Amino acid sequence: MDIVTNPKIDWLGLKWYFFGISLVLAVLCLGSLLIRGMNLGVDFTGGTLVYIRFKDTPELERIRTTLSRATLGAEGVTRFDEPAANEVQIRMARVEDEATEDLTAQGSRVFEALFHEFDGAVAAGRSDLNNATVSGIASWLQENDPENLGTQMGIEEFAAHTRAQAEGIIDYRTSRRGIVRDLSEVDQLGLPAPVLQALKEGYYPGSFTVLSVESVGPKVGRELRERAQNAVLFSLIGMLIYIAFRFRPIYGVAAIFAVFHDVFLTVGLFSLTQKEISLTVIAALLTLVGYSINDTIVIFDRVRENLKLMRRSDLYTVINTSINQTLNRTIMTSGMTFLAVFALFMLGGEALSGFSFALVVGIIVGTYSSVAIATPILVWWQEYRERRGQSVGRP
Repeated sequence: MDIVTNPKIDWLGLKWYFFGISLVLAVLCLGSLLIRGMNLGVDFTGGTLVYIRFKDTPELERIRTTLSRATLGAEGVTRFDEPAANEVQIRMARVEDEATEDLTAQGSRVFEALFHEFDGAVAAGRSDLNNATVSGIASWLQENDPENLGTQMGIEEFAAHTRAQAEGIIDYRTSRRGIVRDLSEVDQLGLPAPVLQALKEGYYPGSFTVLSVESVGPKVGRELRERAQNAVLFSLIGMLIYIAFRFRPIYGVAAIFAVFHDVFLTVGLFSLTQKEISLTVIAALLTLVGYSINDTIVIFDRVRENLKLMRRSDLYTVINTSINQTLNRTIMTSGMTFLAVFALFMLGGEALSGFSFALVVGIIVGTYSSVAIATPILVWWQEYRERRGQSVGRP
């Protein structure tokens, strides 16, 4: 299916506009990288991320003040996921010496500080159902024995009975995204009346629940950062060698320059928007490298074919013709991929935001650079060689 019928666009005639656009974006990205830097995730910097969900709209300033008063060194307290989820991401300060700091203990210290601030006055000897564990509830049921079954069952049978009840409570809480808003909700679990009454007397629905805690030591963070840099670098070198072998060295240089342009602009836009760069973003960048190179190779392949078929035409005409001939394929392939990743960006939630953002930006700049960056470099090289009485040669 032809979306554009018999296109005859002078793409190379627009090269100065293309380079102007790229130059402006590159300056903006470079300025942002130098001034604002990159918002590296905990994967690369080391530290702890604590994800918490509140029953009501979280008061970020109150949370920051509480953590500051507890000297926990939170680097950031931000909303996470959609606003209705009432979720907060707390990023703890980096730990420089992991030998003197238990990274996982930071999550417990955050919980204790927030507990005293939000629930300390209402606990009154009761336990928090929204942060209770299966083993904790099961042990409490065994100790209080509201059904008076301890003397009627064997030890193992009684333990299995109370654990099954505890698992049912936790499963229900999980289905409610970690929050039980009112203890009257447990009435629908089908538990015996004495157990329900005991739960209401011994537990209360806490103001928040800790969804997860992610910790990475500084040494591991440095290693991951180095490996991520090497992964991108070696992929670029590998692509250069492959294209240079398949075509000619100048074609490899042009393709790699275009890919570097894509990666630089994508990383620069992460700096401008201060989106977090995590391991999933690095995976997206590597995907971008392969996708951009593939699009460039398609055009170069058509250039190689047309150089044999259009022997009387100059390289300028051959390249323009090749781009126009592959235009429909580019629109279909890039367009369909863009729609898929854009839907992922819009609907995938906060967890996939960085990954999908990198792909959305990468597909746009990758498709653009194959036409606007890679091919003009071939023409410029041809003109330089002709001034020296040589030819660029056939790919």
